[in-house]
Amino acid sequence: MPQAKRIILVPKGQSMAGENILIIEDEEDVQELIHYNLSREGYNCRSALNGRQAIEMAQESVPDLALLDLMLPEIDGLEVCKSFKRDSKTKNIPIIMVTAKSDESDIVTGLELGAEDYITKPFSPKVLIARVRAVLRRKNADIIDDSQTIEAHGIKIDIARHKVFVKDKPVELTSSEFSLLRFLAEKPGWVFTRYQIVDAIHGTDYPVTDRSIDVQVVGLRKKLGSSGKFIETVRGIGYRFKE
Repeated sequence: MPQAKRIILVPKGQSMAGENILIIEDEEDVQELIHYNLSREGYNCRSALNGRQAIEMAQESVPDLALLDLMLPEIDGLEVCKSFKRDSKTKNIPIIMVTAKSDESDIVTGLELGAEDYITKPFSPKVLIARVRAVLRRKNADIIDDSQTIEAHGIKIDIARHKVFVKDKPVELTSSEFSLLRFLAEKPGWVFTRYQIVDAIHGTDYPVTDRSIDVQVVGLRKKLGSSGKFIETVRGIGYRFKE
């Protein structure tokens, strides 16, 4: 049976963000903590206790963002992520993974599947809110020069429409992959460290490993096909877009 919605009153005078967030978490105390803090910030929250319920709820009403625990009953978090990303109705939902796992392989897998961000338990409510705001800001950001198009090596980056084409064929990228490609392509020939790339596309103080950035680059190159070779590895430093 679908879980009844929890209603949490927002303090009088609190600003309302208005975005709809789906919290997918089987630990009720953690779920309530997330629900309470996000609701106080003005977000509209719904909660699911397992993966199957999460998929059903997202189909019924597509959220603006999903907070997804990886350790879930019935259908685990990675399978939920796969389900979201292969369905045309839910594939554009930004996902922040919430995990207690210390093994980074699960985080890397989630990023490969298209998750935008992750946060590990235990976490500070302030950090959680900052991550949510950052992901939603990237999703809803207005491009200052939205007429700009970057073209090089057979790759066309249409910033206004948030689309990428390789030899005039559209390429489906996640938000992070698009930001990564755009960041490098805007300054061809410049060499950036992994942490400079992280700061540029995720913001400062983002706890990411070298492995996570490497995985995203590998995935981006694969999607770009033969044009992926123009994202060059600079050994011992980082990456650059071929000049």
